[in-house]
Amino acid sequence: MKTRAILSVLLMTLMLVGSAASQSATEPAKTQQAPPAEQVPPVGHAPRMLIVVAHPDDESCFAATVYQVTHDLGGTVEQLVITNGEGGYRYSLLAESYYGVKLTDEAVGRAELPDIRKQELLNSGRIMGVSRHYFLDEPDKQYTQDVDEVLTQHWNDGAVEPTVLHRLENGHYDFVLALFPTPDTHGAHKAATLTAISAVQKMKAEHPVVLGCQDSSSQQQTQPDWTGYKSPAHPFTVGTGRYTVDRTTKFGFRNALDYSIIVNWVIAEHKSQGLFQMGMGKFDRENFAVLESGAKDAEGKTSQLFRLLAEHLPK
Repeated sequence: MKTRAILSVLLMTLMLVGSAASQSATEPAKTQQAPPAEQVPPVGHAPRMLIVVAHPDDESCFAATVYQVTHDLGGTVEQLVITNGEGGYRYSLLAESYYGVKLTDEAVGRAELPDIRKQELLNSGRIMGVSRHYFLDEPDKQYTQDVDEVLTQHWNDGAVEPTVLHRLENGHYDFVLALFPTPDTHGAHKAATLTAISAVQKMKAEHPVVLGCQDSSSQQQTQPDWTGYKSPAHPFTVGTGRYTVDRTTKFGFRNALDYSIIVNWVIAEHKSQGLFQMGMGKFDRENFAVLESGAKDAEGKTSQLFRLLAEHLPK
């Protein structure tokens, strides 16, 4: 019994030491590895992807696509999240009883939500098969549509892009997934995507293809507008191809299953964000366009990716 107690103390000490990663000027503040998902043999080319988003729960835009990449193609997906989403405290009323904390009190919510939302993201990532998460811990101050306000006043000015660039240079990714920067979206969403595009353009290694995502509903006549946010300070162009993952594609026993089940699992993990859950459940299409960033044969690589996704469904 005494030996077992000593071993337990040593094991706990090693766990604490291993989790205390030091921050450098070029690496994200914290790196966390999700519990291992089931390993699937690669089918053809197993792509490597990096998600770059502003908040926990932004990854839901491509939840079905990421699940397919990791589970059906045997690919690798990692995720870089710039803020901890503490600005979402106003939507946390229903989660207060679940977490036992007065999250809608701004001071309490901003103090407690970073850890809560990180854990929600790790739970979501495990479902999708995300193998590693990088947290930059930038402030999530307030809602705005102004990209430059986010880049210069909310986040540490000039610190985010070098960190994203360092991750890209070391990750050897084929694709970067981000939210498509529309004029009326959250300034932090636009800032995250524009930062990813700029970082890819500065890479010395071969550039990954940057894909912008918009969700849509097949029940609505209005389809995604790919005009994009226009700014002389942050120019980018949109490729001509349009690529879609249908969350309602049927498979499994008697074709009773589809990827909307995975999306619902992902949404359910983000319990602190009630309004988010109301909106996300309405969409059944994940739509993508290439955001030009200097990648070679970007449309060809993207066409091949979505062809593979369409050809390899679960049995």
